[in-house]
Amino acid sequence: MAIYDYQCTSCGPFSQVRPMSQSAEPCACPACGEPAARAFLSVPFIAGMDAARRSAFATNEKARHEPRRGGSAHGPGCSCCSGGGKKGRSTLVRPDGSKSFPSARPWMISH
Repeated sequence: MAIYDYQCTSCGPFSQVRPMSQSAEPCACPACGEPAARAFLSVPFIAGMDAARRSAFATNEKARHEPRRGGSAHGPGCSCCSGGGKKGRSTLVRPDGSKSFPSARPWMISH
């Protein structure tokens, strides 16, 4: 559901909550009952947008005005693109000769 603005020829502008499928159709004026055409007096407000989607739109809007420039795409201290290089992974070797990779992929079986 969205809030749309309509312009009645005798009573003036009014807002009405209607389904998007009926947005282009004339709406009955609440004062006189005459059909009124849709007017674009304000931006349509979409009610019921979930918080995650609203947050994503806000983030995109902020990023449009403040793009990141140059350097690292992930910020300072990122090992993949700040030029720090990759850290060596430590391999744990047990007394019986078996190896363990504590920081690697624990679901993989070593050969």
